Amino acid sequence: MARHLSMATRSELIEAIIERYRSSRRVDKQRILNEFVAVTGYHRKHAIRALCRPESKPSAARQHATRYDARVREALVVLWEASDRLCSKRLKPMIPILLPALARHGRLDVDDELQGKLLTVSAATMDRLLSQVRVVARGGQRRRAGMSSAMRRSVPVRTFGDWDDPVPGYIEVDFVAHSGTSSSSSFVQTMVLTDIATGWTECVPVRTRDGDLVIAAIQQARSLFPFPLLGVDFDNNSAFMNELVVCWCRGQGLEVTRSRAYRKNDQAWVEQKNGAIVRRLV
Repeated sequence: MARHLSMATRSELIEAIIERYRSSRRVDKQRILNEFVAVTGYHRKHAIRALCRPESKPSAARQHATRYDARVREALVVLWEASDRLCSKRLKPMIPILLPALARHGRLDVDDELQGKLLTVSAATMDRLLSQVRVVARGGQRRRAGMSSAMRRSVPVRTFGDWDDPVPGYIEVDFVAHSGTSSSSSFVQTMVLTDIATGWTECVPVRTRDGDLVIAAIQQARSLFPFPLLGVDFDNNSAFMNELVVCWCRGQGLEVTRSRAYRKNDQAWVEQKNGAIVRRLV
């Protein structure tokens, strides 16, 4: 019989007899317990624990206080713009330097409470607070999710914290699209290549996002860097994550890695150059 009782039915049965069990004498408790075990199929010890559990007190609804309110978001936007739109992991260590300067010049009205929150906010929280303004800054366009591929899965992921002070020659590569607010039709791209160790950056114009043109741009950039290239770190764009580009890079002796999808902080070095070098001028 116990096999046919659902968990909900067993819970209802416990609620129905628990008060009678608690208020009964020892002999009556044994009889109720025997019937309860026979009906539910519970082990006798488990049945005793279920019928003797302490009464649950109705708990008040948990109130989640908002630590970072609109004032913090507005102050972060000012800091983000003043830093030339750095990524959050780069912006965080700059906040103690920027705050006094912005307050001194009247750009920010900061009290002790707001200052404490701005100095303790994490990079991940900054990303959440700045997400909407970043979409607006990109003209309201979000990059569409791409289809996964065997080639993409074959390329190992490298995050922001995985570089471990590399020697010059390991570069992050990203595209900047010069399409304005519309991504339809064809438009010129700038391929930005930034060395992790030195910050040396080269920009190569590309007509469209095509594998052959990506290879040609990397070849051109190799002649511009003052040191040999050792590795390339791409995002998950299909112009990079294809058999033509990945196999060519590996054939040239370049270590190929990629960032995680939708985690721009994994490419913090090149992302900050996108704004400071390309978008600021074009």
